[in-house]
Amino acid sequence: MTRIPLAMAACVLALQSPAMAQAQAQAEAPAAAVPFRAGAAKIDITPAKSSLPKGFEGVNDPIYARVAVLDDGSSRAALISVDAGAIPNEIWSAVTQGAQTELGIAPERLMITATHTHSVPFRMDPTMSGKIMTALREAAGRLQPARIAYGQGVSYINVNRNIIDSKTHRWWEGPNYEGPSDKTVAVVRIETTAGQPIAIYYNYAVHAVINGQLDQVSGDIPGATSRYIEDSLDNKAVALWSEGAAGDQNPIFFQQTYDLRAIRVADYAKRGEDISNAMPPGGQGLNKRDPQVVRLMNQQRQLANAMGQMLGEEVLRVNRDTLDRPEVAPRLFGASKTITCPGRTRTDQGRAGYPGTYTDGDPLPIRLSMLKIGHIEIGGVNAEVFNPIAQRFKARAGSARTMMATLTNGMAGTGYIPNDEAYGQNTFEVVSSRLKQGCAETGIINGLLDLEQQADRR
Repeated sequence: MTRIPLAMAACVLALQSPAMAQAQAQAEAPAAAVPFRAGAAKIDITPAKSSLPKGFEGVNDPIYARVAVLDDGSSRAALISVDAGAIPNEIWSAVTQGAQTELGIAPERLMITATHTHSVPFRMDPTMSGKIMTALREAAGRLQPARIAYGQGVSYINVNRNIIDSKTHRWWEGPNYEGPSDKTVAVVRIETTAGQPIAIYYNYAVHAVINGQLDQVSGDIPGATSRYIEDSLDNKAVALWSEGAAGDQNPIFFQQTYDLRAIRVADYAKRGEDISNAMPPGGQGLNKRDPQVVRLMNQQRQLANAMGQMLGEEVLRVNRDTLDRPEVAPRLFGASKTITCPGRTRTDQGRAGYPGTYTDGDPLPIRLSMLKIGHIEIGGVNAEVFNPIAQRFKARAGSARTMMATLTNGMAGTGYIPNDEAYGQNTFEVVSSRLKQGCAETGIINGLLDLEQQADRR
């Protein structure tokens, strides 16, 4: 290789124009890092009493859509939590289309999750997509330099809800302290570069069913938890609930299983109807003027708030004491895929305790999603998933900062998704599932791991 004498090189530099020298210096300098940015917002989606469907008597506590928008300089993502039983596919489609068109958020980088509260109208208000878009716009308008951190805690307010009844010796709904139950609380803190919280995204597996018999609108445990966290942070941050794999998880204290259920069974029996192997929706069969029923329902309200405070305190503890080192420039990645599993159609009735009878049904699609925020992974499934499936997915995932968000990005037609082993138990989730055994558990785990590997190859 020909070497240029130092004196000649000096002459060449001297002959360069100032503009040429500046251009060369800029080309040789490292590219300036584009700051990671985030913004959050929430919007009240509580329906007016006049618009409530038959069976609803009013509002116990307000419900919300909560949003966090993230921007890594080249792409955007959105985390959305809605106080709803599920996210209808048409709402998911409308929100993803609007977010992409208006805000540049690709559908594969949007995670919209229902808190699965059982105390809201089953049919979602068709204007809900517009309300969620309003929150997205507000969050995007508040983007500011940010960083993100992950931590884990534990909470014991959930319990496996499938147990053998001591009297009938058949499967029924009750607290199974020895059954599989993940107590992990995953916490993602999104904060300004000065350390002020913007949003808290937390993931936990429990059914929001405490207030279902009140026949009043309520955010239940998720709503109580988020309100408690937000109040504790002076309402300067938005707290987003992410529903873990709670298909077989109930609140550990739950009167519907005991006294309220016994009252309902006795009431129907007076009219010659046996509901001992059924569960009518809401508070049907309960005389809400009866002092005992009033007392039990007031206790339900207290339990929802108490459990929300307990879970909220654990989220705050993690947020304060046990977070990993923040990531200051996380990259965003999103991907999705659909798997299909054999279906079945049930030909008999009954809630639990007896094997169902079935005919072959159409194959059923299950939508899977993966959003990576730096080293944090959120695997989404658009259905109610049994807890062991999520535990096995997290155990095999490549990152220790992994969670599963269920009832996310639409609503599958599968009903519950039990793990394969659970099909040997005649629980109400298993006998009502529209899926045949042997496909969904492996398909979900491998499908999410495929999406994770897709992110690793980018």
